[in-house]
Amino acid sequence: MVGLSEGEKQFLRGGIEQNLRADGRTRNQFRPICVETGVIPQANGSARVRLGATEVIASIKAELGKPSILHPDKGKVSIFVDCSPTAAPIYEGKGGEELSMELSVALERCLLGGKSGAGAAIDLSLLVLVEGKVCWDLYVDALVVSSDGNLLDSLAAAIKAALSNTGLPKVNVVLGASPEEQPEVDVSDEEFLQFDTSAVPVIVTLTKVGKQYIVDATSEEESQMSSAVSVSVNRNGQICGLTKRGGAGLDPSVIHDMVSVAKYVSQEFISVLDSEVAAAEASEE
Repeated sequence: MVGLSEGEKQFLRGGIEQNLRADGRTRNQFRPICVETGVIPQANGSARVRLGATEVIASIKAELGKPSILHPDKGKVSIFVDCSPTAAPIYEGKGGEELSMELSVALERCLLGGKSGAGAAIDLSLLVLVEGKVCWDLYVDALVVSSDGNLLDSLAAAIKAALSNTGLPKVNVVLGASPEEQPEVDVSDEEFLQFDTSAVPVIVTLTKVGKQYIVDATSEEESQMSSAVSVSVNRNGQICGLTKRGGAGLDPSVIHDMVSVAKYVSQEFISVLDSEVAAAEASEE
């Protein structure tokens, strides 16, 4: 937890109320974002994202697998977050494990929809090579390197950037003589298909401090929050998922306003993130 004196708390809350935060931003402004891609050569795709003093890394590993019996027309994506003990003292031991699980679940809810895959922002049907037989399993591993607030939005941005950097090997499939026979697959070492991230959303978290809510909260600002709503929004302004944390309840009209702000802010954030990813990939070449 961030320890603030009463004077510091009043200064922080007063600045938010006046729409001038401690670091000079308005309530709806993100901190500067920096993106590097291809930071883990062994992965199919990877990215490092710095949002202010928060730094996270995401990597994508693709393996051929078999679709589940319940969803033969969908591939599989699993997301796991690890909070490095060096990122913050509270991440040591059980505190880090609990936060890792909370972030993993929130990312899956916002990016992958429900257990059935309904509402998934990542189209799992694109990962199927042969229905019921062969699919891509994507393993998304994310690491919190340093933490100064707004981890969920930073992790989602890193995952989107890592997916942009992901190349799936071209696969030639030879079907068996009978439907029961498992197809033969030939995985290319030279040809790769770029993963389409056009529909992958960003997450915008609105943090309520006092009577106001802010985007991209720092650790100090989060220490004063009563609740937070995280909304995943794609480039078309469609809501792909929503999750809330914090004990304080929110009036439905407030949630509606927060979602509207998230939709508005997300479009600029997507534009900036796209530019940063394009610049990062250009510097890789």
